[in-house]
Amino acid sequence: MTEHDQGLGAVGDPGPAGALELDLPLAQKTLAAQPFSRLVNAEVTAFGDGAATLEIPVRGELLQQNGFVHGGVLSYAADNSITFAAGTALGPAVLTSGFSIQFVRPATGVRLVARATVAHATRRQAVVRCDVFAVDGDGGESLCAMAQGTVRAATT
Repeated sequence: MTEHDQGLGAVGDPGPAGALELDLPLAQKTLAAQPFSRLVNAEVTAFGDGAATLEIPVRGELLQQNGFVHGGVLSYAADNSITFAAGTALGPAVLTSGFSIQFVRPATGVRLVARATVAHATRRQAVVRCDVFAVDGDGGESLCAMAQGTVRAATT
């Protein structure tokens, strides 16, 4: 397992399906507590009901040698949005146990948007899909990567 414990904190009681009622401000606070997330200026812009959206402004430091957003940044965006989406189904403490990504187009533009949704969840595990888009200056989106991850509830 990777060390992507979102640690969303103890908030509320699990609902009938085991989902926690978590809110966007708490998700944003959790992301802000991650030093790497602060480094790339990531922001959670949507959170709840089996889904999460993470956005990153594109800047020079995030590009590779050909001027495209580095694949590691795309992977980070997908992975973190996947774990946040899973947290809406599994509860506050989750860990990525497996992750794959397919790059479909070089990412250029002013912003990255990673939208993740839970495809299937049990009490202990969720499979989550994510699409990562590059957003241009006019707001147009281009799909640049697709990812899937398996996330488990952390046990102590």
